[in-house]
Amino acid sequence: MQVVPGRYDATTGLVTFTTTHFSKYVVGSNKISFSDVSASDWYADAVSFIAARQITIGTTADTFTPNGTLTRGQFIVMLMRAYGIEPGTDTADNFSDAGDVYYTAYLAKARQLGITNGVGNNRFAPDQAITRQDMFTLLYRALDTLGSLPKGSESVTISDYADSAAVSDYAEEAVGCFLKAGVITGAAGHLNPEDTTTRAEMAQVLYKLLSV
Repeated sequence: MQVVPGRYDATTGLVTFTTTHFSKYVVGSNKISFSDVSASDWYADAVSFIAARQITIGTTADTFTPNGTLTRGQFIVMLMRAYGIEPGTDTADNFSDAGDVYYTAYLAKARQLGITNGVGNNRFAPDQAITRQDMFTLLYRALDTLGSLPKGSESVTISDYADSAAVSDYAEEAVGCFLKAGVITGAAGHLNPEDTTTRAEMAQVLYKLLSV
């Protein structure tokens, strides 16, 4: 059984999703909660959304650790699960630090699809904390590969932010795209591209993209 991304609208009572073929579909509910995520938290809906779709699980059976730092390996797995990209079956051509763990096959597939070229010297640095600009870049490349880049109507640009010069050249297209689409808005006039990303921030970004 394949999980198809969709969204339930409590107001209309309808479930909407996108498909490219006719088939039989079953509507399911998988409500998940964590002891460290309160309903009033700004990321609560996002965490519930991605956990219910098995994009990610908690750090324990009962906790999500929303303020925990997200690693590059963790994000590549969540990204590919979010968009139904299956892990690779041939992991021979992989990064030298891909290891033999939960993210190994996902890294092989991401490399094969051109979603990532790593950090240089045939390395991906999967256990390194991921920066905001790297998260947006990997996400942009995955959506570009799938032909699913969001359309933007916002007039904002990178140059509108005080730290625009801190955005690396390789990340400019991705950051610009998500700004125009309203996926990211920055904080207090800053993009903070080199800051690391928390699990809550990752959940919010995926939620915005998947729930439109």
